[in-house]
Amino acid sequence: MNSNIILLGWIILKKNILKIGLLGICTGLVNGLFGSGGGTLLVPGMIFFLDIEDHRAHATTISIILPLAIVSTFIYYKSGIVSLNITFQVALGGVIGGYLGAKFLNKVPSNILRKIFAVFMMIAAFRMVF
Repeated sequence: MNSNIILLGWIILKKNILKIGLLGICTGLVNGLFGSGGGTLLVPGMIFFLDIEDHRAHATTISIILPLAIVSTFIYYKSGIVSLNITFQVALGGVIGGYLGAKFLNKVPSNILRKIFAVFMMIAAFRMVF
């Protein structure tokens, strides 16, 4: 009986490892190809495929995107396609906005957070199509 439980646990773990690995590869590919956008895959991927709570998915996504952004930035910089002047100006505002957003995250209920995220994704999709 214990061996059946261990086998079942191993099967579940392998499925999650596969899901996590595929989610990571897709996220890295999108982030590297488009310069961003990994979060648009990660947040719903973690919520719907890995059953992670919304707030934790949003916060974890930021932690995952940081190393991806560092790798992509290094490659873009070596290719000579980074505008450092704009980078530093926008980064300053981004740091302030990131701080405020991280503080605000825990105050927003999950159902509202999900709707806000969906609206941002729809606006981005609309702008890209039109």
